[in-house]
Amino acid sequence: MNSLLEIKDLEKTYCTKEGEVKAIENITLDIKEGEFIAIVGSSGCGKSTLLSILANLESKTKGSIKFNKDDFTIGYMLQDDSLFDWLTILDNALLGLEIKGKKTKENIIYVKNLLKTYDLDSFKDKYPKELSGGMKQRVALIRTLAIHPDVLLLDEPFSALDYQTRLAVSDDVYKIIKKEKKTVIMVTHDLAEAISLADKVVVLSKRPCRIKNIYDINLTNKSNPIENRKAKEFSSYYEKIWKDLDVFI
Repeated sequence: MNSLLEIKDLEKTYCTKEGEVKAIENITLDIKEGEFIAIVGSSGCGKSTLLSILANLESKTKGSIKFNKDDFTIGYMLQDDSLFDWLTILDNALLGLEIKGKKTKENIIYVKNLLKTYDLDSFKDKYPKELSGGMKQRVALIRTLAIHPDVLLLDEPFSALDYQTRLAVSDDVYKIIKKEKKTVIMVTHDLAEAISLADKVVVLSKRPCRIKNIYDINLTNKSNPIENRKAKEFSSYYEKIWKDLDVFI
């Protein structure tokens, strides 16, 4: 696979009244086209900060971020669905395109087809309050996909859902991402979620976060996230990654 995104020696330092606080230190990571990367680490280590820098919502202090494609587009899906209650499901799904000035006839058709493909067509004229939490997350993902992103950034995308819904929605989202052939960088605190979804799991240290380890996830008969949790290698990956986390240090 070709390298789509190269992160080299990335650092982030904040200036506070008490002085400089380093959040990220010497992060180097190579993302290949079509990969699903999960980033895990202890709470507050800087996982979401890293995503914000990649999305150009925060500036980096040092290092380089290289996109190996012209007109590179990033889609950012936040922790909650962030749907607007007063907009219909279709209008919510089209919002990103409208903001970017790309609400063309072709793109509207593309979004309508996504809604149809992922069983939301009959809800396109309804409002968010009429949908379940899982359905809202699917709409949020379609809104992100609508801008044709080269890389999807997912920041704890299932954290607002109860456990059973979370499993079902992660399964749905995984299928959509694979069908649309997207490259993904996901931040999560859920190790089982990371192992069952990702091709690689990147473990970060406590702040200032550095890469402690990168695991290539190779599961027997790898399929969807629910089935992947049953793979014989799953518990071994879980134990190794859990030991890498600085939870009790």
